[in-house]
Amino acid sequence: MEALRQIPPVNDVLRSPQLAEFRHILTQPFAIAIISSVFSDVRRELTESANGGSRSELTAKIATEVARRLRESLQPSLRRLINASGVVLHTNLGRAPLPEGAIDHLRAVSAGYSNLEFDIEQGQRGKRDVHVGRTLQQLLACEAAVVVNNNAAAVLLVLNTLGEGGEVIVSRGEQVEIGESFRIPDIMARSGARLREVGSTNRTRISDYEAAIGDNTRLLLRVHPSNFRMIGFTERPSLEEFAGLGRHRNIPTYEDLGSGCVTETESIGTADEPSAIDSIRAGVDIISFSGDKLLGGPQAGIIAGKKFYVEKVRQNPLFRALRVDKLTIAVLEYVLRAYLRGELDAIPAWKMLRAPETELKTRAETFAQRLGPAAKAIALKSVVGGGSAPGTYVPSWGVALDFPGLGVSEIEERLRRSNPPVIARVEDGHVILDFRTIFPAEEGELLCILQHLA
Repeated sequence: MEALRQIPPVNDVLRSPQLAEFRHILTQPFAIAIISSVFSDVRRELTESANGGSRSELTAKIATEVARRLRESLQPSLRRLINASGVVLHTNLGRAPLPEGAIDHLRAVSAGYSNLEFDIEQGQRGKRDVHVGRTLQQLLACEAAVVVNNNAAAVLLVLNTLGEGGEVIVSRGEQVEIGESFRIPDIMARSGARLREVGSTNRTRISDYEAAIGDNTRLLLRVHPSNFRMIGFTERPSLEEFAGLGRHRNIPTYEDLGSGCVTETESIGTADEPSAIDSIRAGVDIISFSGDKLLGGPQAGIIAGKKFYVEKVRQNPLFRALRVDKLTIAVLEYVLRAYLRGELDAIPAWKMLRAPETELKTRAETFAQRLGPAAKAIALKSVVGGGSAPGTYVPSWGVALDFPGLGVSEIEERLRRSNPPVIARVEDGHVILDFRTIFPAEEGELLCILQHLA
């Protein structure tokens, strides 16, 4: 076709001013692939429509598109966004936001060198566990603690260490599944342990555990349901009964706490979220929980309890494959010390969860006034999220949006595609912005986005 003759030589495109800033990378494989893709798209367009313009116009068009795709490829995929959903520990949005002080500490110890595995006092090689291990011992009143990359890894590691080749007894009602098909029976199979289920779906007594104990019993397991609640005609042994049976029969006890809280939860409207401190105090031999849920820190799996069992876990060859790096250790250490200092509001997730309803109402009403008729302040209910405190709703305030000429789905999409993206929720036929999860410092930016929305 005649139109195809107007396609410029590749070198003409590469010498165009639109690509000047990328000239030093144009020979890299990913850039060559982008250039080839753009030329292919132009050929296809010209085949379908002969009206492609002059050669100079095509040169500029191709170069502009190549530049756009290169710029897009060079931008980080992971980016900041505004969480207006009201879900504090939003799994899809990175769960717990990290304290500014933790980021400062991270920068200080990671921009150069650190004593990650060096004992300064002794002048010799040390262990990276000590930086958070000592703090966890103080916080949980436990004998020892180690950290791996998430709680799923912690569960696998503990089961493999203490249960491999034998039976692990667990209640039928605790064979749970959490996000991304993480199922306790599947993890147990991978660990090399054999599942021995006891009780019924809704009722398991301590006598059920005791009756199942045999020569091949290696471990007694207790699992926190995390993302659901079982109510009504139910029964579950107390922590003291569970730990006491283990001591009596000389079998280690292990509790997978899931989100792992280390402070009171009455202030957020729930009193039944299990506490890691209570489990240790009750005598459970070893526990594990997440670092990026109710703890409010980085992704991590914390394993704590009696020194004998924690050391056995640490000596497992899998431990090295699952251990954390200096970045996680730096942030986690800061968060743990914030608890020791009693500075709960230094942890963003907890500051959000404990924000007074009156404060959120004032913020929402002020914001709605600034935006104008498109926003109306309304009472809402937030959730903790991250599989923590299921069924618990925290009173909150936010704004409902109503832009003339724009439907709900279009408003939601425009917010999601803004810069930065704004993740809202749709409720009762309106796009809702919940101020419990919006940082005060983000309000000006959010207002600007909304003013340019229509």
